[in-house]
Amino acid sequence: MSAVPLVRVAGLVRVFGTQRVLDGIDLDVAAGEAVALLGPNGAGKTTLLKIVATLLRPTRGTATVGGHDCVRAAESARAMLGVVAHGAHVYDDLTARENLAFWLRLNGLRADGDTLAAALADVDLDRHAEVRVRTFSTGMRRRLSLARLALTQPRVLLLDEPFAGLDQQARKWLEGRLETLKAAGAALLMATHSFGRELGVADRLAILAAGRVVLDTPRAGLDAQDVQRLYAEHAEDIH
Repeated sequence: MSAVPLVRVAGLVRVFGTQRVLDGIDLDVAAGEAVALLGPNGAGKTTLLKIVATLLRPTRGTATVGGHDCVRAAESARAMLGVVAHGAHVYDDLTARENLAFWLRLNGLRADGDTLAAALADVDLDRHAEVRVRTFSTGMRRRLSLARLALTQPRVLLLDEPFAGLDQQARKWLEGRLETLKAAGAALLMATHSFGRELGVADRLAILAAGRVVLDTPRAGLDAQDVQRLYAEHAEDIH
């Protein structure tokens, strides 16, 4: 594991009006490491992800991706990033194949037809490649959004409730893909409400409450009950 973190957050503060959503966050994620962010609604998990994703400016403090400041060098930071958002974020009027091709173009990338077909087959959507997405079920939409991971090898992957709405097959596919990315040296930062199987890929748990990291601990040796106990001890009584 690299000594230099691919994600570094230092003294991060974000204020919306009179509400301090992030209150001095410090967090590092190394190459080949996955950190799961846990916390109640309003704890600041999604806000933190948006700042690292260069979608939101901090009020104070810094966030860097691969040494690139997420405000001053946002374009360089984005070139290293992959994002799996809570929703599918696909286009209803495009086919599955067109969705992937369009997403690649938006990111300055290209892929041939065989590569697109392989990405769709990877998530069991190859038979639906030329079908408009408006007819897709929620699970199919989520699988299509995940097919983007088969087309890129991001150095840093940000995930917001990535397992929500996935069927068993898609869960297994995503778990395998995340493990592959970790093994290749990617850094993963994942926000989740789950204490179960979704945390299997995590190396560390960071519990957020009231805009602060109240616990940062290795996950090894912790089962779901252990995580629930730690969560109750460190997050549930903080307002």
